Amino acid sequence: MRYENPLYMAEEAAAADLISGGRLQLGISRGSPEPARQGASAFGYVPGEGETDADMARRHTDVFRRAITGAGVAQADPRYAGGATGLLPVQPQSPGLADRIWWGAGTRKTAIWAAESGMNLMSSTLLTEDTGVPFHELQAEQIHLFREAWAAAGHARTPRVSVSRSVLPIVDEEDNYYFAGSALRDSRDQVGVIDGLTSRFGKSYVGAPDLLAEQLAADTAVQAADTLLLTVPNQLGVDFNAKLLGNIVQFVAPALGWSR
Repeated sequence: MRYENPLYMAEEAAAADLISGGRLQLGISRGSPEPARQGASAFGYVPGEGETDADMARRHTDVFRRAITGAGVAQADPRYAGGATGLLPVQPQSPGLADRIWWGAGTRKTAIWAAESGMNLMSSTLLTEDTGVPFHELQAEQIHLFREAWAAAGHARTPRVSVSRSVLPIVDEEDNYYFAGSALRDSRDQVGVIDGLTSRFGKSYVGAPDLLAEQLAADTAVQAADTLLLTVPNQLGVDFNAKLLGNIVQFVAPALGWSR
């Protein structure tokens, strides 16, 4: 969001939602670390005095969210607005879109902010903090704090919570060729430094379907969330990923008690 014009984005999001018949689920965030130094400034967006890039992203998000709810954002000129006065909203408007905005939170603190702001929680395979506990436990704590903050804020609706996982079932020789190495290399959490912050990366789930089902059932964050987003190795092409997702549906999901 540090790169976005929030009012233009509100117009684009509403148009996309109307075209899709109200099916848009829009995930937004501050954004990941980038190779450009102060890259947003090249697009004309510079943090205000005392602001960080993250502060600016949250400010843009607040403007965006007010705009998609129909709040006035520009003073009407009666000469060209049919005599209207007051503030004009962006157009088009898509009722209900505001309830389908997800914030990509990388910490427990930003998850609490998302809850207080009334956005759904989207938590990926990286948290830019580390307490020494396994990734799924830290993420489960993040979800718990989000829901506590949501309840305290008194929002009327029930929020949604998603987590992302890399799930790669090995069911034939082709899968084994691509993923056997990952099963050894990526089967545990990793800890590193991003933007000067000690960060924890969640492990990948790679192996036989029954093993994956057992591991996912023990993943406290997966069990705490209501939505699981599956990452796919997009460099392997559409056909292979269709097969991969099919294997998850056919072999892994039933063992977890998930139905189509």
